[in-house]
Amino acid sequence: MYRRYQSLSIPTEIMRSVVAISDTGSITKAAQVLGISQPAISSQIKRIERVVGGSIFQKSANGSATTELGKLVLTQAKRILEANEQLLMLRGGALDDTVARIGLSNIYSQRLMELLSKAEMRNISIYTDNSAEIVKGLTDGFVDIGIYISLRDTPPDPRIEIIDQRDDEVTWVRAKDFTLSPGAPIPLLTWPGQILHELMVQALERKGMIYRIAFSSPDYHARIEAAKAGVGLTVLPKRLVPASLIVANEYYLPTCGTPRMQLCARNERGARSMKLLDTLRSRFKDI
Repeated sequence: MYRRYQSLSIPTEIMRSVVAISDTGSITKAAQVLGISQPAISSQIKRIERVVGGSIFQKSANGSATTELGKLVLTQAKRILEANEQLLMLRGGALDDTVARIGLSNIYSQRLMELLSKAEMRNISIYTDNSAEIVKGLTDGFVDIGIYISLRDTPPDPRIEIIDQRDDEVTWVRAKDFTLSPGAPIPLLTWPGQILHELMVQALERKGMIYRIAFSSPDYHARIEAAKAGVGLTVLPKRLVPASLIVANEYYLPTCGTPRMQLCARNERGARSMKLLDTLRSRFKDI
């Protein structure tokens, strides 16, 4: 019986292919992103379709789109990959105190990389994601230190110690040539569930304004590219607005609330994490 179930195990490589096709919209682009051949990725998809008993992708005008069965497979694939990443991160846990595990909101990733030297990053395992996932990583024990955005009224978790925090004023941003037709819904570049999404939506709904999600991605850098392309508007910390975008001062845009940038750590942490925490505390104002 054990051998039977073992033969039906689905490799994580196939899960990555499913997610890549969904993200890029085609097998060809997914193969390029993953660095494997198109026949290889096609073979992987055929394999999982045999396992689940149906097609998970169908051709569309824009490339490959998920079928109803494919949407279910995609959801599980993302969960499997997330669990795989979290298991890999355990190598930096209590059994191996030579590696410090830091969870970093992707908004702050570039700034931190600029502040840390190669020597300081040598024994660090860095996990970047949206703020909600960083908090989850802290509470679940997958990371020891976190730098992320939090709403001001969020109650502290007893398993997490707030080391330092400060307000991080945000602003609407847009491409230099972006225009909005009178009466049109506000096109948002966002990812539901993130702090910045909550701030945008709350501000618009308080003012009774109509909006639509024009671009949705958990990838912060992808949202920046969408803003540069003039697809819509988004909200960023004012001090982190890239030179390729401008602050949107249009009269119709409501003021968003001010979140907090927090440096936090698990109550239980090793010597390596303590050393990293001291470094981050001394440079927190520059991140």
